[in-house]
Amino acid sequence: MLVVLALAVVFVFHVFLPLWHTDLWGHLSFGRFIHSTGSLPATEPLMPLSEGVAFVDTAWLCQLLGFLTIKTFGHVGIQFLYAAGVTLCAAVLAWRAWQRTRGAPFVLLAMVLFLWVGWQYLAIVRPQLAGLACFVTLFALLTARRWSNVNWIAVPVLFALWANLHGSFLVGLAMLGAFCVGRGCDVLRRTDRFAAVIGDRDFRRYLLLTELAAVAVLVNPYGIGLYASVFSISANANLTDIVEWEPMTLRMKHGQAAAIVALVLVLLYRVSPRRVRVAEILLLAGLGGAACWTSRMIIWWAPIAAYFVGLHGSAAWKRAARRKSPSVNLLQPRLLWTGISALVVVFAVSAKFFEPALQGQGQGSRASLNRSRLSPVTPVEAVKHLRKFPPTGQVFNSYEWGDYLLWAGPPRASVFVASHAHLVPREVWQSYMQVMNLSTNWDDTLARFGVNTILIEKQRRRGLVARLDADDNWQMTYEDDLAVVYRRIVPIGAP
Repeated sequence: MLVVLALAVVFVFHVFLPLWHTDLWGHLSFGRFIHSTGSLPATEPLMPLSEGVAFVDTAWLCQLLGFLTIKTFGHVGIQFLYAAGVTLCAAVLAWRAWQRTRGAPFVLLAMVLFLWVGWQYLAIVRPQLAGLACFVTLFALLTARRWSNVNWIAVPVLFALWANLHGSFLVGLAMLGAFCVGRGCDVLRRTDRFAAVIGDRDFRRYLLLTELAAVAVLVNPYGIGLYASVFSISANANLTDIVEWEPMTLRMKHGQAAAIVALVLVLLYRVSPRRVRVAEILLLAGLGGAACWTSRMIIWWAPIAAYFVGLHGSAAWKRAARRKSPSVNLLQPRLLWTGISALVVVFAVSAKFFEPALQGQGQGSRASLNRSRLSPVTPVEAVKHLRKFPPTGQVFNSYEWGDYLLWAGPPRASVFVASHAHLVPREVWQSYMQVMNLSTNWDDTLARFGVNTILIEKQRRRGLVARLDADDNWQMTYEDDLAVVYRRIVPIGAP
């Protein structure tokens, strides 16, 4: 009862969160392009300065589905998909933890730890969430008490879908490899014979399943080239300047959360009576090490660590209590409270879809309603200004606002950079950093790229704002509490 109600709370909480201002809008812009052209772009299609850069769209299916959702249901549809995705991940994790522990407190603990550690990245609506749902589903299939022949179909189908939703399918292949190698190590440790490893039925199952999954990935528009493309993205030099690709430290909130959970795991392994399998050590150490290398990987470590905290915490508690959990028929209460939880979810969904009717049908109320669905740092009014007075020539914009400018800005606005940093030529990216850091000749850099319009944050870029205010070549044409827009007094290229 508690777990079902907790999942309802997770859904209600996330469905009312405002949409973040970064990646989402860039992915929706790609989805709009795919829908309008009926094909996948071979080169970057939205940023003129990235013209000709080869583009393998690893999230094309997510982008297309996202665009069709917002086209049909508006912002509320994206909020619903986002909340459903997070809730699905939590529900699958809770379901598997419940089957292994039968202890609601430890299931709830696993859910809370997963959401806490992964919050920094769960809060951003991006195709990675679809990849995470596939990841958690795969983990649930592999941690079942008994092998199911359904895996021979479910896992390849899952990977075929995953490869078209997000490039994180490589993490799933690594998980399968960890279970395969882990099983081999367990058998070798028990028998001291390599022949026993080769003859072990579970080892052969994991090995064959990994091979089937690797082949299933090839069911995508790019074939085997998808593998090389995913590897090349993480090796792109531009990503070293982005915070979420930096190594995880204790100064980061999710780094502090991960450190606490890791410490709890160490303590639990000291007192838990459960047998520790090599696969779980490989997963925890491998994904944990990857998160230390680049903090974005914490999203994959979070559900694994949370699950094993619940699993070993329950085992340690039962041993300390010297008794098993009583067997109670919870069928009727479960149905009752599941029904109540369903009503809560239905009410939340109805409130979102009928929100315009609740607040009035006037144009002003609709605009206010749509604005409330976006994060407060989304440059809505500044972009409206650019639509009203379209810029000429190149626009220079903050990296964080490039995606929203692509989505809601003037149709032919030349966005300088957006969140797909790996698609930005190295020279362009270095020039962007040079201007933002006010390096030597930053103003010459703007002139060299033909920049006539600048859209930046008012407070965060106060140094650049002060320089532009003092420069006779620039004039502020828009200002609010969040953003400023500057235009070159004598535009480059003007007759």
